[in-house]
Amino acid sequence: MRYLAFCTDYDGTIAQHGRVDAPTLSALEELRASGRKLILVTGRETADLLKVFDRLDLFELVVAENGATLYRPATKEERPLVDPPSEKLLDELRRRGVDRLSVGRCIVATWQPHEKVVLECIRDLGLELQVIFNKGAVMVLPSGMNKAAGLTAALKE
Repeated sequence: MRYLAFCTDYDGTIAQHGRVDAPTLSALEELRASGRKLILVTGRETADLLKVFDRLDLFELVVAENGATLYRPATKEERPLVDPPSEKLLDELRRRGVDRLSVGRCIVATWQPHEKVVLECIRDLGLELQVIFNKGAVMVLPSGMNKAAGLTAALKE
């Protein structure tokens, strides 16, 4: 067996409009049956993913929150790879009117057009954070944390 793991993104890759179709599920089941490890990588928070996708059992690990957490479906254990979001940042975003704010274990996310306010809050508070833009989402994470960093941690496990 040449490849030991299959790593895939969720939205726009195995899922279209938030859903995974039957042929894709069959292919994932076939890969798993071949002895390979499946790893899902997503910007979504684990709780959100659990609501929209009931077949996480196919995956050995889920890299969630754009790389910031690892979730093991077999045990339902979720492990953050970085510190939780700053309460100062959350308070300031809310004070400045950022609605549709989603707070995970490690990630803070909102949607465009709030990117300017997000960047201003990070600057004004002097925080060492990065902003990632993806399909209209504005995600805030510690510097250096991204899907590649999360996948690297998953592959080490």
